[in-house]
Amino acid sequence: MPGTIVDDVELIDAGRGGGNPPPAGGDDDGDSSGSRRPVPRRAYFTALQLGLAAIVMFFMALASSYIVRKGLGVDWQSTPLPPVLWFNTAILLASSATIVVARKKLEGGEREAFRSWWWVTTGLGLLFLAGQIIAWRQLAAAGMLLATNPSSSFFYLLTAAHGAHLTGGILALFYVMFRPWSRSRISQSTAAELASIYWHFMDGLWIFLLALLTLGR
Repeated sequence: MPGTIVDDVELIDAGRGGGNPPPAGGDDDGDSSGSRRPVPRRAYFTALQLGLAAIVMFFMALASSYIVRKGLGVDWQSTPLPPVLWFNTAILLASSATIVVARKKLEGGEREAFRSWWWVTTGLGLLFLAGQIIAWRQLAAAGMLLATNPSSSFFYLLTAAHGAHLTGGILALFYVMFRPWSRSRISQSTAAELASIYWHFMDGLWIFLLALLTLGR
């Protein structure tokens, strides 16, 4: 019949699906490409928020235990805070400033400057951890060991817990620096933003713990 060939062609074309082929997958803000389906950007921030909430609950439990234990018995002895803690605090606050500068350099496309400032932040984080070890050694030299009294036990516990979480932040800084981003589901700029949020959180957490240890002696 006259219209049969035309109808068949239309059916074949409809089966193939007209239009241009779909673009290849990539990251949420276009810094990477690949065939894998990208993860929505908000999913990373939701996961980070849940993680930070869990950390808050953990340290609130420790802080509550610290306050309750102090009021329970007469065996509580004030633990002197090593002066190096104030130097460590200044280092950590400075690292928050340098990570802000690093992110601005990345957003401006200045990748070499970004790497330099990111390395400064990482170095300051490592210096903070080294300073914490010095503080522990100074306390030990003064006879304040982990089992000396409840106050010293809580000092080591709180500072060690914070140091462990800050180590996770340093690993995140290394991840941002060395991750190959060409076929990643997350872009370097998003990863840097997530790492900086976590880093600022660790700074704020340390200020809280230092205030607790200072006022709660």
